[in-house]
Amino acid sequence: MRRLARIAAAVTGAALTAVVTAAVVSPSGGSSAAAGDHRGQALGDGVIVGHASDRLPSTTAQDWVTYADHVVVVSAVSERELAPSRGETERGEGIVGRQVRLRVDKVLWSRAAAPQKAPQTWEYNAAGWQFSDGDTDKRRKMVLEERPRVETGHSYVMAIVWQGPRCAEGDGRTPGKWLGLGEGSEIPFDEGILGNGEEAGRVVRQQGGSPAAAASASDDTPDFGLEEQLAGGSASALVSELKAAAPAAPQEFGSASRTAGGSAACD
Repeated sequence: MRRLARIAAAVTGAALTAVVTAAVVSPSGGSSAAAGDHRGQALGDGVIVGHASDRLPSTTAQDWVTYADHVVVVSAVSERELAPSRGETERGEGIVGRQVRLRVDKVLWSRAAAPQKAPQTWEYNAAGWQFSDGDTDKRRKMVLEERPRVETGHSYVMAIVWQGPRCAEGDGRTPGKWLGLGEGSEIPFDEGILGNGEEAGRVVRQQGGSPAAAASASDDTPDFGLEEQLAGGSASALVSELKAAAPAAPQEFGSASRTAGGSAACD
């Protein structure tokens, strides 16, 4: 479900030390609303649900055309584990990270003034596992609330934006990277059907066809967004929505701003 009121002027540090992400699940020093409590909320099947703030508005088609540089179809083709930090290892509990290689299968939409062409592949830092008792093999799967976990063998539609190199006093230069907008900018897309596929580590099945029934839901429903509106639809339905949407005047939100975290764009 969407939370339309998630974006606020004081969005906490939600930019991963990842190449593309919308919220932090970093095992190596990234900051996040979720990172402060590795325990999160445990589901009955032992999965840990983390909570994080969005970087940018990502619920509506207008959000996408305002803040995204590209909207792409991607496939998760491989993954590797990221070791926990020294502090976590010494403490005996923490996070084993996960980096997923994404392949761009198709570019659905691009902003005319996008500073970079859409990538062909990139490394995406995804939710990994929580470990405890000093044993990294004693672990529980982590997911971020209401987001795809991004697992190999599945496809997704993602709205992404390029963040150029950043410079911070004492930390040097951080390379540019692709970032997602937020929870609403990643949609399962198995078999070419929006909303069909992996969501929060589980497989959700949507029937293909017209999303008219979902689109008839009230726009006043707080949890109703672009993904719900187009559930069961095709990429062409999404492209039509994006072409019809008029961009708004962009705003800056906390960690997504040019000077967030004491860093700024390099000269």
